[in-house]
Amino acid sequence: MSDIKNEFGQPVGAPLPDWKPVARPPRTPLEGRHCRIEPFDVAAHGADLYKAYAENEDGSMWTYMPNGPFADEPDFLAWMGPACESEDPLFHTLIDTSTGKPVGQASYMRITPDHGVIEVGNIAFSPRLQRTPIATEAMFLMMQRVFNELGYRRYEWKCDSCNAPSRRAAQRFGFTYDGLFPQAIVYKGRNRDTTWFSMLDKDWPQIEKAYETWLSPDNFEADGQQKEKLSQIIERFRKT
Repeated sequence: MSDIKNEFGQPVGAPLPDWKPVARPPRTPLEGRHCRIEPFDVAAHGADLYKAYAENEDGSMWTYMPNGPFADEPDFLAWMGPACESEDPLFHTLIDTSTGKPVGQASYMRITPDHGVIEVGNIAFSPRLQRTPIATEAMFLMMQRVFNELGYRRYEWKCDSCNAPSRRAAQRFGFTYDGLFPQAIVYKGRNRDTTWFSMLDKDWPQIEKAYETWLSPDNFEADGQQKEKLSQIIERFRKT
């Protein structure tokens, strides 16, 4: 509980006299060494993105997603078309810079500029992202936009509590566990208990340094294997 008291002796939150609402994320690309992020474009990305997703032949990557699996490419494009026009969620395609091909997606969502709160969601990583730094750099680029470019205070990650890989990813990427919201959503005909994670602006400087350290070429062997895990680097910077 806060130690700050108002004129009635009631505890209240810390004052933010200089706070002003922030801007919504722009529809502009983000560029990294391994990954380029572009706003969803069905004509530019649709066919290749479907091919990347189709490599997950059993459709298991869609279990915890609100959409999918898709019967075929026309089915996928029929979903992607309207998604391109959405402002919230604001969908983005993740592109492998070594091939120029789409390999995944992520979106900004629950965008609340007045309070400086935004969420990353609708994350779908195709098999082509496995064992590559693309996914990590993509998350880093989206974080940089949120905190450095736009000045948000809180960045959120939420997932089905049954989705253990997503929970592990959130913690690996530097998000902090906030709690469990039982019976939060009904999707695909079943209940979802939602696990919440967040990253705050006050923690971002250390996390940003950790990402920069992990993404440095010095952190990788000649065969591309990482020397130190991102989670270990984040923990080390947090302690300092």
